[in-house]
Amino acid sequence: MTELSDAALSAKAWPFEEAKKLVKRYAKKAPEKGHVLFETGYGPSGLPHIGTFGEVARTTMIRRAFELISDIPTKLLVFSDDMDGMRKVPENVPQQELLKQHLQEPLTVVPDPFGTHESFGHHNNAELRRFLDTFGFEYEFASATEYYKSGKMDDILLRAAERYDAIMKIMLASLREERQQTYSCFLPISPTTGRVLYVPMKDVNGKTGEITFEDEDGTDVTIPVTGGRVKLQWKPDFGARWAALDVDFEMYGKDHGPNTKIYDGICRALGGTAPEHMVYELFLDGEGQKISKSKGNGLTIDEWLTYASTESLALFMFQKPKTAKRLHWDVIPRAVDEYHQHLRAYPNQDAAQKLANPVWHIHNGNPPESDLVVPFSMLLNLASAASAHDKDAMWGFIRRYAPEATPETHPGLDAAAGHAVRYYEDKVAPFKTYRAATEQEAAALADLRGRLLAWTGAPEGEDEAEALQNVVYAVGKEHGFENLRDWFKAIYEVLLGASQGPRFGGFIALYGVAETAALIEKGLAGDLSTEG
Repeated sequence: MTELSDAALSAKAWPFEEAKKLVKRYAKKAPEKGHVLFETGYGPSGLPHIGTFGEVARTTMIRRAFELISDIPTKLLVFSDDMDGMRKVPENVPQQELLKQHLQEPLTVVPDPFGTHESFGHHNNAELRRFLDTFGFEYEFASATEYYKSGKMDDILLRAAERYDAIMKIMLASLREERQQTYSCFLPISPTTGRVLYVPMKDVNGKTGEITFEDEDGTDVTIPVTGGRVKLQWKPDFGARWAALDVDFEMYGKDHGPNTKIYDGICRALGGTAPEHMVYELFLDGEGQKISKSKGNGLTIDEWLTYASTESLALFMFQKPKTAKRLHWDVIPRAVDEYHQHLRAYPNQDAAQKLANPVWHIHNGNPPESDLVVPFSMLLNLASAASAHDKDAMWGFIRRYAPEATPETHPGLDAAAGHAVRYYEDKVAPFKTYRAATEQEAAALADLRGRLLAWTGAPEGEDEAEALQNVVYAVGKEHGFENLRDWFKAIYEVLLGASQGPRFGGFIALYGVAETAALIEKGLAGDLSTEG
């Protein structure tokens, strides 16, 4: 056993805590199917969002943790519930009127409003797979439509017909009286309209595997439950899928948490063993509302990747999965910088610390070295001060700060410079507000400008950025700022148009001493201020 795998047995990081449940599950006997099956579900009623990514990323982290402490092979199945009827038209897709004509039809029958795929369901499945492939996930994809129509679900559907009363007993106990009167775990596909029907059953024949119901034209119809003619309601479908596929682990959001007992009960009623689960907290948008596929609120995957790396998003997913988190633009810069902080710490950590470090989980135990010699937050402020519109302009400053760095030797830094320019132009510049300096602040800024103009370099043996930071501190103290935070806040608001900013000595070293002196002169003259 390696040092890391030995340390993993006592590791406290949440992926290892979840993985240990699976080790215990098969402590006496390995699974008959020959592997441990992890599953994630996706409802393609709308475009994939970051919450969807979160399930796959977090499940993968648990899977990799399990592989370090167990020799049992693993698989990850990403299951798309694409046979569901489209209950409402998502707000963030084109051709709304066209889609309204196809309500309640299976998603893999509804026309694709984007005109690129066989159906809306196929389009959203392709988007899901595209973004999963972007992140390099190892997975198998499964379509509910294909599973139902090909017969892969036939055995469990026939068993559901046989054990209909047991399933209904579980379901009816969870429903209001009014809903109980019309509920059935089976949803037939209308032979006449092709719509998914939410209708009561007139008869369920467990011996023949057939159901009888009233079709939309008012006639009674009897059809077999096999061959894709019938699907299961979403709660029974959870448990039935677990039983059919022998799923060992699935996580889901807090909104599903109260249904765990139902899912498990139906799985057992159908002869399966309920999987291990993990319930995570929901992601919220900037206003604190739950992210919704149909509304399209919150960040999309493509939006995050416009402004930051895939790894920074993976870090955001790793942190505190059982705590609700705002998924908004302003979390991106911190996620980037924190990711690189963890990368820099990793090489000097012992085995236990490495397994607690998010980058072990993000990179499957093999994290790269960080090449971000300039923090992302500082790159943002550089873009602001330099009025940079592309990363080439940023590199003119970066090379002076880190002469050894080039886009070729520091590809992560190069990408971050481009991300910073885009983030600044789209998410910072439109909201910047400069203000005029107070009398005290103006005197201090003028003093700082004078000292920068007289600067001849850091004393021998001292770091340039640290020496400049000491100059900034000294000016603040000498000009009577009792709380130096007020001094730095003034610098940021007058010179950068923001209430927060970078460690200013490092910013001066990056932007340039003479350039910072010129920036102060503009700020004091009011050339930066939106006030006039």
